[in-house]
Amino acid sequence: MVGHDHSVSSVTFLPSGNLIASASRDRTIKIWEVATGVKTISGHLDWVRFVQPSQDGRFLVSCSNDQTSRIWDVSTGECKLDLRGHDHVVECAAFAPVTAYPFIKEFLGIDPKTSAKDQPTPGQYTATGSRDKTIKLWDSTGQCIHTLIGHDSWVRGLVFHPSGKFLLSAADDKTIKIWDLKAGRCMKTLEAHSHFVTCIAFNLTSPVVATGSVDQVRIA
Repeated sequence: MVGHDHSVSSVTFLPSGNLIASASRDRTIKIWEVATGVKTISGHLDWVRFVQPSQDGRFLVSCSNDQTSRIWDVSTGECKLDLRGHDHVVECAAFAPVTAYPFIKEFLGIDPKTSAKDQPTPGQYTATGSRDKTIKLWDSTGQCIHTLIGHDSWVRGLVFHPSGKFLLSAADDKTIKIWDLKAGRCMKTLEAHSHFVTCIAFNLTSPVVATGSVDQVRIA
């Protein structure tokens, strides 16, 4: 699949399995239909570092050297939200799973009983990690609802625990942090590697996290 004009920094399958989204240093996102062709999404002003779909595949979240993260409608290519607030390159982003919504709402002081009638849909909450050493949580209006502070260097990767209770982050400070979404704070720090921790992934069928590092070691 040829079409980007510079380095490709992130690729992901959409849940349907027949579409691939890619992010590039050429400032664009491309949606590739495996059988037929490609659609280009433009809007970022600099290198697009990362792209990931929502659980239902309706939306993409991207992040860029332009210090923003954006939410895109896959079907139209329209930018739905422009998330601004970080003071440096945004390295990573993740949609919160629907299972996380009750914990986020409880942190925000929203009574679960009054919001129970609201039908939860994928893409309502997003987390972003930046070289400014912070993680930000955003709601569906584009408002930053909380900033998680604790890492001592660039935040490189984010992943939500399948239960929705926790957010895990990986950073250049060689650590993984586990954040309690209900409390809005770090509950545990793991000294994971001897060098920058560059990526993190969660096993959806068993409670195992995998990380990769500049130290050339993979840990699970």
